[in-house]
Amino acid sequence: MHVHILGIAGTFMGGIAAIAKAAGHHVTGSDLNVYPPMSTQLEALGIELTQGYGAGQLDPRPDIVVVGNALSRGTAVIEAMLDRGFEYTSGPQWLAEHVLRPKHVLAVAGTHGKTTTTSMLAWVLEDAGLAPGFLIGGVPANFGGTARLGGQPYFVIEADEYDTAFFDKRAKFVHYRPRTVILNNLEYDHADIYPDVAAIRWQFHQLLRSVPAAGRVIVNADDANLALTLRAGCWTPAEKFSLTQGDAEWSARVDPGSACGRFEIVHRGRSAGTVQWSLLGEHNVLNALAAVAAAHQVGIDPARAAAALCRFLGVKRRMESRGVIGGVTVYDDFAHHPTAIETTLRGLRARVGPARIIAVLEPRSNTMKLGVHRDQLAAALAAADQSWIFSPSDLGWDVKSAFTSLAQRAHFGASVDSLVAGLVTEVAAGDHVVVMSNGGFGGFHDKLLAALQTREAP
Repeated sequence: MHVHILGIAGTFMGGIAAIAKAAGHHVTGSDLNVYPPMSTQLEALGIELTQGYGAGQLDPRPDIVVVGNALSRGTAVIEAMLDRGFEYTSGPQWLAEHVLRPKHVLAVAGTHGKTTTTSMLAWVLEDAGLAPGFLIGGVPANFGGTARLGGQPYFVIEADEYDTAFFDKRAKFVHYRPRTVILNNLEYDHADIYPDVAAIRWQFHQLLRSVPAAGRVIVNADDANLALTLRAGCWTPAEKFSLTQGDAEWSARVDPGSACGRFEIVHRGRSAGTVQWSLLGEHNVLNALAAVAAAHQVGIDPARAAAALCRFLGVKRRMESRGVIGGVTVYDDFAHHPTAIETTLRGLRARVGPARIIAVLEPRSNTMKLGVHRDQLAAALAAADQSWIFSPSDLGWDVKSAFTSLAQRAHFGASVDSLVAGLVTEVAAGDHVVVMSNGGFGGFHDKLLAALQTREAP
């Protein structure tokens, strides 16, 4: 089958391309911005890529066109596809029909932590010899790729609540029909799609409607929105994980002073294994509990799962150290929501103690650009000693007024280069610089490291 993928350079659609290729299909695709590393990965698989969305890419005629959710009516290739009566589908639907239906799907949903938790769960299954397939919205270091067809019967998938396609406004995850589902947390996000958090809860409830009674729901007991979601109806046994509620089936005992680098997993009141790793923060302890609980549902002993997590190497762009120059450590982090920003900085604070933390934030997500979370951002950055905020003129809201409570600890720049130039004169040996963005941020990390290298040169 010739599968042509529109929007192929995105992590999700690129993962589908890799899986389709592994399944024996002839795969081609296009995107507006086809560049490394995704272009390199796809070309290495022998996938022919087209720059842009012109109608000519539909010749020769593919058997099916898989449409990414960034495509909309009025785009030349979409109009040609419709006018010529081509067979088309969405990425989630294609995956469901051609890959997931015969498998035991383990899905990880939530506002935060999906990528890391999915990576943990896939690695635990891999370490246990189960060779799962997976599709993840990031690059787990233990695998080095975002997707794999895998063997039978398990498939681990990051279950995104974003909408499916221009012709299907349901959340992506309703297509997956998991037998095991993790609900990590639920907050308001995707303001370009959902009017309020109730609308997102409704989508999560549709996901619950598809989980069989013989399956399992693994749910964060500390999340009020998830509690409301379950109260709306749940027909599957649920197991809870928590750091605060003693009646949860899964909990943890964190070693004091370890910055969450060492903890015991507790199952129904009994120690079930110890994790010691390089990750930081209570949020990652919760992610680990969820992964271990889900793995338990497919027969993996918690102690073995804990041992596997000791060998978990993390995910690119999740507090990934990009380099240390002149004693200044530069991290790349995907945080783009106030809660994620706060938990990331709090976790780093627990590890580095009184050392100076400098946060650099790009308000890039659609929700950020709409200014939905602007009143929460200053509090989210409070754990940092200084915050440098990217404030381009076209952002659409007054950035400086949102950070008045930080006073002299807040700095602003209208361009990447001006931010780098200001920051490099400020940082000193022993500082930790956390660069937070869900995009490329104009190469900020590399530019800062290069500027630091120049500063340190004799």
